Amino acid sequence: MKKTLLTALLAIFFAQVFATTPPDEGMWLPMFVKDYNYAKMRSLGLKLTADQLYDINNSSLKDAIVQLGNDGNGFCTGEIISKNGLMLTNHHCGYESIANHSTEEHDYLKDGFWAKNYDEELSNPGLTATFLVRMENVTDKVLAGVTDETKKGERESMANKAIKELQNAESEGGRYTIVIKPFFDGNEYYMFVYEIYRDVRLVGAPPSSIGKFGDETDNWVWPRHTGDFSMFRIYTAPDGSPAEYSKDNVPMKPKYVLPISLKGTEMGDYTMIWGYPGSTDRYMTSYEVRSLLENQNKPIIEACDVLLPEIRAEMNARDIVRINYASDYASMANTWKNQKGEYASLIKLGIADKKAEQEKVLLDWINADKARQEKYGNPLAKIEKACSEVDHEAVRAFFYGNFTLMNSKTTFLPYNLGNFRLGEGEKSFTEDQKAELLKNYRENMKGTDIVTEEKVIAAALRLWKQLPVEYQPDIYSYIDKKFKGDFVAFSKAAVEKSIFGTEANFQKYLDKPSNKALEADPLYQWFASVLGTLIQYQGVYMESKNKLATPRRKYMAALMEMQQDKAMYPDANMTMRCTYGTVCDYFPSDGVHYKHFTTTQGILEKEIPGDPEFDVHPKLKQLILNKDFGRYADKDGTLHVCFLSNNDITGGNSGSPILNAKGELIGSAFDGNIEALCSDIFFDTELQRCINVDIRYVLFVIDKFAGAQRFIDEMNIVE
Repeated sequence: MKKTLLTALLAIFFAQVFATTPPDEGMWLPMFVKDYNYAKMRSLGLKLTADQLYDINNSSLKDAIVQLGNDGNGFCTGEIISKNGLMLTNHHCGYESIANHSTEEHDYLKDGFWAKNYDEELSNPGLTATFLVRMENVTDKVLAGVTDETKKGERESMANKAIKELQNAESEGGRYTIVIKPFFDGNEYYMFVYEIYRDVRLVGAPPSSIGKFGDETDNWVWPRHTGDFSMFRIYTAPDGSPAEYSKDNVPMKPKYVLPISLKGTEMGDYTMIWGYPGSTDRYMTSYEVRSLLENQNKPIIEACDVLLPEIRAEMNARDIVRINYASDYASMANTWKNQKGEYASLIKLGIADKKAEQEKVLLDWINADKARQEKYGNPLAKIEKACSEVDHEAVRAFFYGNFTLMNSKTTFLPYNLGNFRLGEGEKSFTEDQKAELLKNYRENMKGTDIVTEEKVIAAALRLWKQLPVEYQPDIYSYIDKKFKGDFVAFSKAAVEKSIFGTEANFQKYLDKPSNKALEADPLYQWFASVLGTLIQYQGVYMESKNKLATPRRKYMAALMEMQQDKAMYPDANMTMRCTYGTVCDYFPSDGVHYKHFTTTQGILEKEIPGDPEFDVHPKLKQLILNKDFGRYADKDGTLHVCFLSNNDITGGNSGSPILNAKGELIGSAFDGNIEALCSDIFFDTELQRCINVDIRYVLFVIDKFAGAQRFIDEMNIVE
């Protein structure tokens, strides 16, 4: 009787804290939408059939969803919006490509870019567009022969062998790229069959004063007035197959094209987002949350606090630095603000305590049954132990090392160059070796500014000094001896006098190489010191992660069994997901209410002439003052810029299409809100919001601002 009562009580509490979540939470795999989500999606207003969403035998909505990547490694999402392979994504997703094509003479970051014809569309080596062909649950095949008694190493070996066999069997001779990933901490495995296109060309982008309006100040903040979009076109071989760039390639003929709606949005309207969310950890335990705050959030914030202002100051002072450092800086600044927001929201919302409540439910469930006790033990105790054993200062040094290398173009140069050391018995390089090294040097030093690099290195040296002496790189004794402890003097020497500092210096080294001179070089010593420290503490960091693998898998298996009659969504891992919800407002704090949309009036209200974040382009300002919005105006006569929904997204979803009940494009997702930046770990239904650029503002900029009618003519626009 007691056991039955306990089970009943647990079931009630479990329904409150672990139950299938409201329809606005969850990043769902498309192949499960029909069984798990479709009824709820219909109840919210969806008009499409399940097969119109995901079908492996016929064209469906999933065929219009693109994973944008570097050599196949995804970082953003895009969507097909014309029968000629036109793809829409975010401005910040195209930012690196726009920056790479920019010069002081043709500053596409500042002025925007609009190709007038196919010949003017710009190629982007390494940029890829990936389409999902199908997905499949292959857990039984990957874990065949694996039991509860199988040791961790043997389990991994067996799984890896099965994965390789499946990849070879399913690729159809290399036509498809096969990716098999673990889900639910390795309790399940799914296979994804992809087709990758490697000729992706930039065709249109607004000036940064539109595409990045508000920049760092408004990042992760609502209300928002950012026209965060850019456009690319996917090209294929003449027969329609994926191909490397060639002048003979033709615009892609896609399987599915998203229609575009001009009807706008209202409170409560159904919304749906399809895309490639990067990473979440919704099943993270309370112990891991507390460890995250101390061992990740804090050191990343500390590193960026010191390094990024130095780069920003030089970018603000000189256009050439702004252009050349724009992409890398934007990426790091985004991480900086994200980590600060995550740290603040994890603490404010008491996420660790909420997780602890959930964990008690699970432990009570395990302990209520002897068989479950034998099967699972107490995985949470092992997770707690692993988290308590983390060497905080070592992990701090690991993150300092990462951000030191990521924020300095010159520091990482020796690693990127290739083999520049003389081999045993060698006294010189061959002419071919010289040519290759010089080529690599020029490519890696392109866009490098000496003054900026000097300031970043000096700042990094100040950063590392925050660590206890035993965790610092060994470069300080060298600086004390050679430069009397002067970081600025060392940083100048490390850039200006180094073998690697200028092309002339590097050429001299190639003509008369010496490993002895190399070992004495200040930049090489700095690089070797930082890299050595990073490698040393990377091992500590990875060991702490590895200790969590088995107890996390058992914790997850127990959780899945406890709620086996409930649909669970897996954490995001750069695989295609569908999320659904509604257009909505929110109340971020007492007495504050944010409505669900913004208009161009807010652009004028935020304007600060000459400010790099809030300057308004004269032509845009005149269009707004004249209310020259054309057919893109809302029924109230205003032009909407952005709108909110409660769709569940994360990094990687940037550029994802947000669709209405008919599957028509109404905008592009580009951000979350700072009040809920802990959403990768805990979804707060009251605060979590997705910020989207309204498709009508996108079309207005293309049409009325840029006069790029050729793109409008390609689209299937629904009035």
